[in-house]
Amino acid sequence: MSSYILSLDEGTTSARSFIWNEKGEPVSWAQYEFPQHYPKPGWVEHDPNEIWEAQLKSIKVAVSRAKINIKDIRALGVTNQRETTILWDKHTGKPVYNAIVWQCRRTADIVDWLKKEGYAEEIAKRTGLVPDSYFSGPKIKWILDNVPSVRERAEKGEILFGTVDTYLIWRLSGGKLHVTDHTNASRTMIFNIKKLDWDPELLEILNIPEEILPEVKNSSEVYGYTDKEILGEEIPISSAVGDQQAALVGQLGVKEGVVKATYGTGTFILVNTGSNIVSDSNGLLTTIAYSRRGNITYALEGSVFVSGAAIQWLVEGLGIINSPTEAEELANRVESSEGVYVVPAFTGLGAPYWDQYARGLIIGITRRTRKEHIVRAVLEAIAYQTRDVVDIMQRSFGRKIEELRVDGGVAKNNFVLQFQADILGSRVIRPKILETTSLGAAFLAGLAVDVWKDFREIESVWSIDKIFEPKIDDELRDSLYYKWKEAVKRSLMWAKLD
Repeated sequence: MSSYILSLDEGTTSARSFIWNEKGEPVSWAQYEFPQHYPKPGWVEHDPNEIWEAQLKSIKVAVSRAKINIKDIRALGVTNQRETTILWDKHTGKPVYNAIVWQCRRTADIVDWLKKEGYAEEIAKRTGLVPDSYFSGPKIKWILDNVPSVRERAEKGEILFGTVDTYLIWRLSGGKLHVTDHTNASRTMIFNIKKLDWDPELLEILNIPEEILPEVKNSSEVYGYTDKEILGEEIPISSAVGDQQAALVGQLGVKEGVVKATYGTGTFILVNTGSNIVSDSNGLLTTIAYSRRGNITYALEGSVFVSGAAIQWLVEGLGIINSPTEAEELANRVESSEGVYVVPAFTGLGAPYWDQYARGLIIGITRRTRKEHIVRAVLEAIAYQTRDVVDIMQRSFGRKIEELRVDGGVAKNNFVLQFQADILGSRVIRPKILETTSLGAAFLAGLAVDVWKDFREIESVWSIDKIFEPKIDDELRDSLYYKWKEAVKRSLMWAKLD
């Protein structure tokens, strides 16, 4: 009898479900988008019920398309957009407020206060993170402080907090499981990555009651089972992992030194640092890559907030292309961007700048500039931002990064990957299966129920589609990158001028 694994991939704009077989091959999948809510400039929200409905629908359709019996599913894994924050009623499951999305900048004042009070160094020491609106802790505080009666109810034990993995598992289990894993906990800014527990001092600083927090588990272990009334069977829920860490596992980046970049809404670059906590003072984050059987694997991470979202902006914002796939064609129509640079700091800049007041710019425009140059400059910006992170990563980790494994939607774009290899001076490797986020969750779920014994058994699953080698010389590479850095300087702290 065949074994199948169901992995839920809950992203920023859609909920997807994949069925995988024991060979690591996709059998079927389904995807449903859910609305984005922008109540104020810089604010981004989701309705948790709309996330749940989209995810549940995708599960049922994926199972139907696979033409398998639900009883044949050995395990269920969850991977999710990280940092997005949900608080809900413990008894009814009703959210007390919309989910505050990782992109949301409403907590900038809270972050400024943390820095002003001198907490930045202690936060970095305990969590591996820098104070930023990106993370969950300030979002929790904002809801507790701004939604009437929620703090009082939280202190009475009536409210639960979770990132999206926690919320989905709670719903799938019929309210029986309130858990998260080490990777998602490590992105909250209130979790001590050395002691592997919620940090009481940070909870006190942010005035967050510990009663609302989930139990932290391994990324790969059986947490419990789905409620039979929801999916028709009690399926083991056996992995939870943040999307970027899942992609590292899906790229089989389970050995120290492997680097991957996932080009989605943003770009997220991780290097596996093994059992070592590599601290960084240059804008990278120290985070947990995954955990299994009580063993913790760490990573250094650089987060770029806008990459694929910039291509979507070309479609929806400027209207100069009709679809994301058209971007590659237009970029190839011109030999260069002719000095045009786009810094897509739509929601500030992440690593290594961490400037929540940076804003986007287009610079270098002349009377000769056409839409092709702007489109090409947007695609080049994706690669430049990745190099920003990789350069710092090489210095912090102490070794040259010879290859970059890539995945995500933008990794289908050959222009981006070739320019990425050119501007890095390193080869870029694209695997045959680009759905590495979902695959990573499936690997971890399957390992927990012995579909696979260990990572060595699943090494044969990962295979290469194409390798991109650098084609430009050092002089041109340095010149292009120097101008990029100059363009970035002009975008910094722009919103502070208001």
